[in-house]
Amino acid sequence: MENLIVLGTGNAQAIHCYNTCFAMKNGDEYFLTDAGGGNGILLALEKQNIPLEKIHHIFVTHAHNDHILGMVWMIRMIATSMNKSRYEGNLHIYCHYELVETIQTLSRLTIGKKFTSHFGSRILFHVVEDGGQDEILGDRFTFFDIGSTKEKQFGYQIQMKNGVKLAFPGDEPYHEALLPYVQGSDWLLHEAFCLYDQRDIFKPYEKHHSTVMDACKLAESLNIPNLVLWHTEDKDIAHRKQKYTAEGQEYYHGNLLVPDDGEIISFE
Repeated sequence: MENLIVLGTGNAQAIHCYNTCFAMKNGDEYFLTDAGGGNGILLALEKQNIPLEKIHHIFVTHAHNDHILGMVWMIRMIATSMNKSRYEGNLHIYCHYELVETIQTLSRLTIGKKFTSHFGSRILFHVVEDGGQDEILGDRFTFFDIGSTKEKQFGYQIQMKNGVKLAFPGDEPYHEALLPYVQGSDWLLHEAFCLYDQRDIFKPYEKHHSTVMDACKLAESLNIPNLVLWHTEDKDIAHRKQKYTAEGQEYYHGNLLVPDDGEIISFE
């Protein structure tokens, strides 16, 4: 992968930014992770000049609405492009077993057969297993169950052909069982629900989330050189980057990124 395009950075209740999802670019193709909670995914892609016809691989982490509902729109729009002979090849959707039925059921209930008729022929579902591997756009992906107690969820590790190693443990805090997938990574993409000094306001621990301080202490302890924080609250979005960075730099001495929607992160 060459770079990461941030499509959304907010948590489920965010209204001043889109729900956390992102695309990674390799040549003229894109690998999409999650699709947020609605048709805002289409605007986010348009703003970044990402054509639907160049998205052939999508990974879905779990069934929470802020991660999965945008998939109905992606399926509808890509199937429309297929029906108009504008989309070459197949769409590959990677997710755990339970999500296959969830995504297909949501789609069948909300969009017509002329779109869902592509399931199994040109819209193909790939069930990921804990520790399972696949090569996507030339990079080696290792998928893993994050061990969520809320909703079954998977993340992944990427070993890129340029030597860069990236870990994405979904939208819940890292725990020791994930060490084999995170240790030695050059990049860690981690959730940070709020500032530590606002934990009594936003209650991150009750929601199985981290604070900026927690995520930064973790990355420091694992010697991760590059840390991206997102999946945040959005009450003061204008100052989020400044405030999160200031708190994070007290505990983490690597390259700390608190992106806004639309930012591009280079792996080179």
